[in-house]
Amino acid sequence: MKIGLLKETAVGERRVALSPEIVKKLINKGFTIKVSAGAGENADYTDEHYRDAGAEIVAPEDALNADILVRVRKPSASEAAELPKGSILIAHIESCELDETLNTILEKEIVYLAMERVPRISRAQAMDALSSQSNIAGYRAVIEAALHYGRFLPLMMTSAGSAKPARLVVLGAGVAGLQAIATARRIGADVLAYDVRPETKEQIESLGAKAIELDIGESGSGEGGYAKELSEEAKAKQQQALADELSKAHIIITTALIPCRPAPVLVTEEVIKNMRDGSVVIDLAAATGGNCPLTEADKVVVKHGVTIVGHTNYPSMVASDASAFYGGNIMNLLNIMVDKGEGGLELKDLEEDEITKAMRLRSES
Repeated sequence: MKIGLLKETAVGERRVALSPEIVKKLINKGFTIKVSAGAGENADYTDEHYRDAGAEIVAPEDALNADILVRVRKPSASEAAELPKGSILIAHIESCELDETLNTILEKEIVYLAMERVPRISRAQAMDALSSQSNIAGYRAVIEAALHYGRFLPLMMTSAGSAKPARLVVLGAGVAGLQAIATARRIGADVLAYDVRPETKEQIESLGAKAIELDIGESGSGEGGYAKELSEEAKAKQQQALADELSKAHIIITTALIPCRPAPVLVTEEVIKNMRDGSVVIDLAAATGGNCPLTEADKVVVKHGVTIVGHTNYPSMVASDASAFYGGNIMNLLNIMVDKGEGGLELKDLEEDEITKAMRLRSES
């Protein structure tokens, strides 16, 4: 059974779907791997690394000649047109509605398994790319905050004087938020965190941060561990109640996302105006409109003396490890997709497993 490792073409994307270490493990399981030349170069994985792992380095068009195609990002419409009919494509889908790319894929009867649609059940945890990449985003967000903040994050004491720790607030205690809390605490910042889901309080405090508790009249707990969208009345109460805590922050890291909905506004322009000059906002929701209305996607801007960072692809900033994690998710997915038969590996019925069934793109998506 052949796997084609495709090169990413999205602007600024440095990850690759399989690291050489994962390629070697897959080959040992019986797969044949065809790697598009230069696929891993932006993640510091050379063609020689893949060749040493046992892969065949081929031209991009030859990598398409495989049973299963793997990549990180959704192909463009022109790339989708080149995909072989009836093949299996594993990648992020990055969309809640059908577009030209996805319609082309459906027309060509390609089986598209969307990595962000891995269900949140126990046996699927090892395949959950959304969590593995969000973990990296949370870590990198704190590093980015330290880079843009012109002061110390931890308490610093010297013979020349001392500096108090930075007051850092994390909004959203999902995977990215919890990693941001843990990283900021390790660096030594004074960390507070807020989430609309009451059950996250214990997780926040277990990491050494203080949970911000607000009475907004309803819970934001949704299905599958995700937050749900609040009512307009609750949103207004939330913004008003948060404003004081946020205005006192030196760094705010926002991670609040609602699947297939615009990001909720948590950091208003009024809050930005009240923050101290030199403060920093890292908006991890920049790709879906931002948790701050002043955020500009893929830009770093200064508004009212506050630096607002709107990067939309933090995992790509840690490309080597992000690729290794993502490749591990892919490998674990492949483990449930195939059986070892007498003649080699055989593909299972993807509709019979609740994981692959949930991941599959359908015309009603």
